[in-house]
Formats: sequence, C-alpha cells, structure tokens
Amino acid sequence: MTHHPGLLRTAPLQGEMTSSLIGRIASRYGMQAKVLRACWKWRNYPPGHEGGGARADAEVLLNAAGRRLLADMCGVEEEVLAQALPSWAEGDAKLPAEDGDPVGLWRIGGALAGPVAFGCRLCTARRTGTAVRTMRYTPRWERACVRHGRWLLDADANQPLEHLDLRGLPEVVAAQRRWAAVARRAVRAGVEPERVFALAQAVVARWWLQAYGWERETIWPRRLHLVAGGDAGGDLERWRIVGRDAVVFPEVVAVAETLLDPAMAELVWVDSGAGRPRALPMDGLFCRGLGERVGRPWLGPLAAADHGGPLLAWMGSVIRLRRGASGPPGYDNDPWWLRQEHQAATMAGQLRVLGKEKKAPGSGTMWRAAVPAEQRRLITSTIDSAEEQLLQLRGVQTGPTADVARRLLRGLGHSAGLIGNAWKRTAVAAVNGGVPLEEVARWVDLPVEVLRKMLTADRQEDDR
Repeated sequence: MTHHPGLLRTAPLQGEMTSSLIGRIASRYGMQAKVLRACWKWRNYPPGHEGGGARADAEVLLNAAGRRLLADMCGVEEEVLAQALPSWAEGDAKLPAEDGDPVGLWRIGGALAGPVAFGCRLCTARRTGTAVRTMRYTPRWERACVRHGRWLLDADANQPLEHLDLRGLPEVVAAQRRWAAVARRAVRAGVEPERVFALAQAVVARWWLQAYGWERETIWPRRLHLVAGGDAGGDLERWRIVGRDAVVFPEVVAVAETLLDPAMAELVWVDSGAGRPRALPMDGLFCRGLGERVGRPWLGPLAAADHGGPLLAWMGSVIRLRRGASGPPGYDNDPWWLRQEHQAATMAGQLRVLGKEKKAPGSGTMWRAAVPAEQRRLITSTIDSAEEQLLQLRGVQTGPTADVARRLLRGLGHSAGLIGNAWKRTAVAAVNGGVPLEEVARWVDLPVEVLRKMLTADRQEDDR
C-alpha cells in the first residue's frame, strides 16, 4: 500500500485511543479498520468479551516503526500524536525494534491508561467533519457532554449504547459544570480529585442500591425513566445498571462538596461528642446536613444507620484524626482511603453478573426477592475488582513483577474470601426466603447434602 503523508490528514482527538484513531483513518481511506490494520505485524489477537464479540475498548500498542507508519498514514507529526494519545509510548518496553518492521500488540484499554468511554459523535463531527464512533480515555467525572446534553457510557461493557440523552436533565449538566470547582477545592485541600470522586461515588452508589426501599425517593426514578427514553419499567434491572452513573451524578458532586467542607467535618466532630466520646446519633447534625445538601431532608437517619459503609468509614477517620487516635489494625486513618469492598461496581461488572443471573437455572423473581441488594452488590463489586486486577496483572511485562503480583494476589485473596462469605450468606437468605434447598444447590453447583452441612455449620458458629 502506498502512503501519501498529509493527503488525507486525520488529526487525533485529545485522549483518544490509538485503536480509535486507526479506525477513523481507515474510514477516511474508505476501508474497513481490519484491512488497514494488516499494515502492521500483530503479536496477538484483539481481546473480546466472554460471550464473544470484540471489545470496544481494545487498544493497540505500537513499536517505533509502527508509530512512524501511523503518523505517515494520518499526516500528523509524531510529537502531536504523543501529546494526544495516552497509550502512544506504552509500546516501547513491550515491543522492542525488530528490523524496522511495524509491529502491534493488543491490550485492554482500561488496564493501560484509565477508564475508556465512547466519544460524543456530535463533538467528533464538529471537530473532524464526520460523525463516527470514537473511544477516549475519559475519567468518570467527565462523562457529561455539556454542549450536546449527552452522558458518555463506558466502552468496556458489552452493551450497544454509546450515550444517554440528558436533554431533559439539566441538573446533570449543571453538576458537570460544578465539578471543576470541586476538583479545585480538592487540590487546595491537598487531596487528589479522583480520590474525592471515588469516595463520593461509593457513598451514593450504596444509596442507589438501598433506594429500592425508600418510599420518599422520587428524584432518581424520574431521572432513570428519562434516560431510558421515557420508561425503564420494561427492563428495570438493566436500566438501573446502565443509567446509574448519569442519574446519581448530581448527588455525587454534592457529596464530594460536602466531604471537602471543613464546616461539615466539624459537625462530625460535634456529633461524636468532641472531647466526650459517644456513639454517633441517628439524628446527627452531619447526616442531617448531608441529606439537605442532596435535596433529601429525610435521608439523614437512613445515612447514619448504614453501618459498615464508606460514609461511616470516612466519619470514623475524621473523628480519629481529631482525637489523635490510631485506626483499627489494617486500616488507615486517611479519610479518603476507600476500602476495596466499598468501591462502586462498574457498569461492565454489574452487567456481567446480571447476565450470569439470568442464565442460571431458576434465576428469576424468587432469587431477586430472596437475596438482599447489599449482598448482590458485594458479589458484583468483588468480582469486578478481581477481574480489573487480573487485567492489570496481565499487562505487567517488565519491572518489579514480583511486588506487583504480590500486591494483586493479596487483593484477589481478599476478594475471594469476601465472595465465599457472600455466597454463603446469599444461600442462607435464599433458603430463608422460601427457595428450595435443592434449587439453591443447583445454583452453587454443590450436592444438596454438602450444602446443607455447610449452612448448618455456619449457623452453629453464628449461635456461639
């Protein structure tokens, strides 16, 4: 194939995946992306989803010769590409030069340079003149396209939507504008904005799961129906997963603002008794004020009663720091430290679990009624966290692999323990909810007698 630098110039988008740029170049040349990719020698195959199908977040790493070839094709200097494409230099350590041949290597984008989202096609058309699909490395706090009123979805999930329509939800767009000020406040406080966002999202994602039982909650159902095109009732479980991040974003920003406010931290100290320690009250000033800030004055007691969650963990750290006390063994006093089991499950992880639930024998309304939402969240979160860590471990080719492997395996071991405990509690809940023991045994792939002995042993331990 003969290349003419600059003949069909294709400029990169800021934060774009290299694979996305290759796809746009192919479109400019009037060919399929896989035909253009034949110009490189590939070390492996594109990663796919469990059930088949290519991953939209499949990324390519190129050696020096491969990058020169790409720059030649798009008619853009390598220095420009290096500034725009986050994965541009990642191939150096993994793809040494081989007689000048252009070589490529497939990886999963999320394991390289952070979360991957679909780009806004209208923004792409405005910038390039063509409304084609693009993928960009985009943090989860920058997902609302303010110009076109769209929420850009994760590209790592096996689902067909690229965005959700926000035109009926001006509060979500307003929250996106407000986030910049929150991030600046975090920096002034000496905290990375991503840590503040992760904690606030974990707090609100936990509320999202509990909101099934909140009779006074009317805001989120209205938003969810709007992003679902008017009615989410036909596939509520799926829409609660796909629409969650967009629907709760205003509350996430409000919680982040609250946690960064020194005056609110002072209320936590007052609620704890200050110099005279006491148990945090159900009607404490902090949780009451937090409920008002998220537009739900009735939420305070519910938030205060959520023991073991990320919000109470943050409050405990604030109190211990004021008292100069150390935390429990194995825990940090850093208020922004988010425990693994508290991390909000991603859309991809939740959809995988939902898909497995639907395929499992007997999975239906009885299963959903018998299993508490919190236990389902724990299973989803730990599985998703373990899979993300495995992706990172696969990407380790050089460097201190022993240290990285040790850290990740410890995390995976912790996740395995959580899952083990969670499935036992879930099995007990299912049996107590009226599901026959034989059916539960089929779900967990165990003989009935073995499951009965395990549940009996656990019950005896609990009674001690």
